Amino acid sequence: MPLISIITPVYDGGEGYLRDAYDSLVQQELPDGWSWEWVVQEDGRTRRPLDVLPPDARIRYAVGERGGASIARTLGLGRATGAIVRGLDADDLLTDGALSRDIAELTNHPEIGWCISSALDLLPDERLVPGPYDPPAGPLSYASLRAAYEADRFPVVGTHLAVRSELLTLVGGWPALPALEALALVLTCAAIAPGRMISQPGGIYRKHHAQTTAQPDYRHEAEFATLRTTILSRLDALERMKWRWTSSPKDTVS
Repeated sequence: MPLISIITPVYDGGEGYLRDAYDSLVQQELPDGWSWEWVVQEDGRTRRPLDVLPPDARIRYAVGERGGASIARTLGLGRATGAIVRGLDADDLLTDGALSRDIAELTNHPEIGWCISSALDLLPDERLVPGPYDPPAGPLSYASLRAAYEADRFPVVGTHLAVRSELLTLVGGWPALPALEALALVLTCAAIAPGRMISQPGGIYRKHHAQTTAQPDYRHEAEFATLRTTILSRLDALERMKWRWTSSPKDTVS
């Protein structure tokens, strides 16, 4: 039976919306024969975030040394068993049909390694607002993504990436960065593998005062300059290598 793995990092104190994320997951209707597993990886060893979740054999919870969201995501990847890996943050939601659309895109286009869907921002006043730079449906080129990143107008939410597990494992999972790791992963996958945009929103990005990106110490210009250099240097190296991912029978998800 084909499987899609949803990976969610969470830390003790960051589980306030985790049950909502679960509820959006159990409401998903998958194509015939498909099932899902939810790989919840705690960034820490308290196990307290698990208390907000109901018993469900499809939840695969584990703990680990604190190292940030990137490390937690990649530890989760080591436990994922699905042919496709999809991200879901602990405070975000899947839209109806999101996983089915991801599976269909990767099934109908066996030459691609990844796809990503547009997002809706959920504001504190409960308004849902579409992203300002959403690309149209269809092929999504590396050149356009890199240009948008360099212009500080990145058009997609990195945590809405759905990627073949073989490709994700090949690039080493999420880069060990203190921030922007989901964005960097999208760029890395796009640098070596074709991908496609799904214009129908696949997730709801919750904006609230407690989220990591809203904290005063999240963005330090010196650190972000280093992050930018690190991400662009990796992309430059991949471009110089001219190496490209190609699909294989193991990547078949139908």
